[in-house]
Amino acid sequence: MTTLTYKTKFANKETRTIKWYLIDADGAIVGRLASEVAKIIRGKNKPDFTPHANSGDKVVIINAEKIRFTGNKLQDKVYKRYTGYPGGLKNRVAIDQLNRKPTEILKKAINGMLPKTKLQKQYLKNLHIFAGVDHPHQAQNPVKLEI
Repeated sequence: MTTLTYKTKFANKETRTIKWYLIDADGAIVGRLASEVAKIIRGKNKPDFTPHANSGDKVVIINAEKIRFTGNKLQDKVYKRYTGYPGGLKNRVAIDQLNRKPTEILKKAINGMLPKTKLQKQYLKNLHIFAGVDHPHQAQNPVKLEI
Protein backbone atom coordinates (compact mmCIF):
# COMPACT_ATOMS: atom_id res chain seq x y z
CA MET A 1 0.00 0.00 0.00
CA THR A 2 1.33 3.41 -0.89
CA THR A 3 1.32 6.14 1.68
CA LEU A 4 -0.42 9.36 0.97
CA THR A 5 1.69 12.47 1.23
CA TYR A 6 0.28 15.93 1.31
CA LYS A 7 2.58 18.79 0.54
CA THR A 8 1.97 21.95 2.51
CA LYS A 9 2.39 25.01 0.33
CA PHE A 10 4.22 27.96 1.79
CA ALA A 11 4.11 31.41 0.29
CA ASN A 12 7.38 33.17 -0.48
CA LYS A 13 8.57 36.07 -2.62
CA GLU A 14 8.44 34.07 -5.82
CA THR A 15 5.01 32.49 -5.36
CA ARG A 16 3.04 35.31 -3.74
CA THR A 17 0.50 37.34 -5.65
CA ILE A 18 -0.06 40.94 -4.61
CA LYS A 19 -3.42 42.67 -4.87
CA TRP A 20 -4.12 46.33 -4.21
CA TYR A 21 -7.15 47.33 -2.14
CA LEU A 22 -8.70 50.77 -1.69
CA ILE A 23 -10.53 51.46 1.56
CA ASP A 24 -12.57 54.58 2.25
CA ALA A 25 -12.30 55.43 5.95
CA ASP A 26 -15.15 57.95 5.87
CA GLY A 27 -17.20 57.30 9.03
CA ALA A 28 -15.29 54.11 9.92
CA ILE A 29 -14.49 53.31 13.55
CA VAL A 30 -10.73 53.31 14.14
CA GLY A 31 -10.27 49.96 15.88
CA ARG A 32 -12.61 47.98 13.66
CA LEU A 33 -11.03 49.36 10.52
CA ALA A 34 -7.51 48.78 11.87
CA SER A 35 -8.15 45.12 12.69
CA GLU A 36 -9.48 44.37 9.21
CA VAL A 37 -6.62 46.21 7.51
CA ALA A 38 -4.05 44.41 9.69
CA LYS A 39 -5.47 41.06 8.53
CA ILE A 40 -5.20 42.07 4.87
CA ILE A 41 -1.69 43.49 5.21
CA ARG A 42 -0.51 40.36 6.98
CA GLY A 43 -2.16 38.04 4.43
CA LYS A 44 -4.46 36.21 6.83
CA ASN A 45 -7.31 36.53 4.34
CA LYS A 46 -5.48 34.30 1.85
CA PRO A 47 -5.58 30.50 1.77
CA ASP A 48 -1.78 30.30 1.47
CA PHE A 49 -1.06 32.38 4.60
CA THR A 50 2.45 31.80 5.88
CA PRO A 51 3.30 33.28 9.28
CA HIS A 52 7.04 33.54 8.62
CA ALA A 53 6.77 35.30 5.23
CA ASN A 54 5.30 38.57 4.01
CA SER A 55 2.42 37.27 1.90
CA GLY A 56 0.06 40.22 2.42
CA ASP A 57 -1.58 42.62 0.01
CA LYS A 58 -1.18 46.37 -0.44
CA VAL A 59 -3.81 48.63 1.13
CA VAL A 60 -4.56 52.28 0.29
CA ILE A 61 -6.71 54.10 2.84
CA ILE A 62 -8.30 57.41 1.88
CA ASN A 63 -10.28 59.97 3.92
CA ALA A 64 -8.30 59.30 7.09
CA GLU A 65 -9.43 62.62 8.55
CA LYS A 66 -13.05 61.40 8.59
CA ILE A 67 -12.55 58.42 10.91
CA ARG A 68 -14.46 58.33 14.15
CA PHE A 69 -14.07 57.08 17.69
CA THR A 70 -16.71 55.47 19.87
CA GLY A 71 -17.62 56.69 23.33
CA ASN A 72 -15.53 59.48 24.84
CA LYS A 73 -12.27 58.39 23.21
CA LEU A 74 -12.06 61.57 21.15
CA GLN A 75 -11.52 63.57 24.36
CA ASP A 76 -10.03 60.86 26.62
CA LYS A 77 -7.57 58.90 24.44
CA VAL A 78 -4.01 60.19 24.74
CA TYR A 79 -1.22 59.59 22.22
CA LYS A 80 2.22 59.67 23.82
CA ARG A 81 5.63 60.08 22.28
CA TYR A 82 9.08 60.57 23.73
CA THR A 83 11.59 63.01 22.27
CA GLY A 84 14.64 61.25 23.70
CA TYR A 85 15.55 64.05 26.09
CA PRO A 86 14.98 64.13 29.86
CA GLY A 87 11.43 65.29 30.53
CA GLY A 88 10.63 64.90 26.84
CA LEU A 89 7.35 62.99 27.15
CA LYS A 90 4.78 64.65 24.88
CA ASN A 91 1.05 63.95 25.18
CA ARG A 92 -1.59 64.73 22.59
CA VAL A 93 -5.34 64.12 22.94
CA ALA A 94 -7.04 62.24 20.08
CA ILE A 95 -8.95 65.28 18.82
CA ASP A 96 -5.72 67.27 18.53
CA GLN A 97 -3.99 64.35 16.81
CA LEU A 98 -6.92 64.09 14.39
CA ASN A 99 -6.56 67.77 13.50
CA ARG A 100 -2.76 67.69 13.13
CA LYS A 101 -1.89 64.25 11.72
CA PRO A 102 -4.98 62.12 11.02
CA THR A 103 -2.94 59.49 9.19
CA GLU A 104 -0.86 58.75 12.29
CA ILE A 105 -3.94 57.62 14.24
CA LEU A 106 -4.65 54.80 11.79
CA LYS A 107 -0.99 53.96 11.34
CA LYS A 108 -0.50 53.58 15.09
CA ALA A 109 -3.68 51.51 15.48
CA ILE A 110 -2.72 49.14 12.67
CA ASN A 111 0.87 48.92 13.88
CA GLY A 112 -0.36 47.87 17.30
CA MET A 113 -2.28 44.97 15.76
CA LEU A 114 0.67 43.56 13.85
CA PRO A 115 3.07 41.01 15.38
CA LYS A 116 6.17 42.52 16.95
CA THR A 117 8.66 40.68 14.74
CA LYS A 118 11.15 41.52 12.02
CA LEU A 119 8.27 41.43 9.53
CA GLN A 120 6.46 44.35 11.17
CA LYS A 121 8.31 46.98 9.10
CA GLN A 122 7.67 45.02 5.92
CA TYR A 123 3.97 44.83 6.71
CA LEU A 124 3.81 48.59 7.26
CA LYS A 125 5.37 49.17 3.83
CA ASN A 126 2.21 47.59 2.38
CA LEU A 127 0.10 50.33 3.97
CA HIS A 128 -0.54 53.71 2.32
CA ILE A 129 -2.72 56.20 4.24
CA PHE A 130 -3.94 59.54 2.88
CA ALA A 131 -5.94 62.25 4.62
CA GLY A 132 -7.94 63.25 1.55
CA VAL A 133 -9.52 61.53 -1.42
CA ASP A 134 -6.56 61.89 -3.79
CA HIS A 135 -3.81 59.27 -3.82
CA PRO A 136 -0.95 58.52 -6.23
CA HIS A 137 -1.75 54.80 -6.63
CA GLN A 138 -4.37 54.99 -9.41
CA ALA A 139 -2.06 53.13 -11.81
CA GLN A 140 -2.19 49.99 -9.65
CA ASN A 141 -5.99 49.80 -10.13
CA PRO A 142 -6.85 49.10 -6.49
CA VAL A 143 -10.04 47.14 -5.84
CA LYS A 144 -12.50 49.08 -3.68
CA LEU A 145 -13.13 47.18 -0.45
CA GLU A 146 -16.09 47.86 1.84
CA ILE A 147 -15.40 47.46 5.54
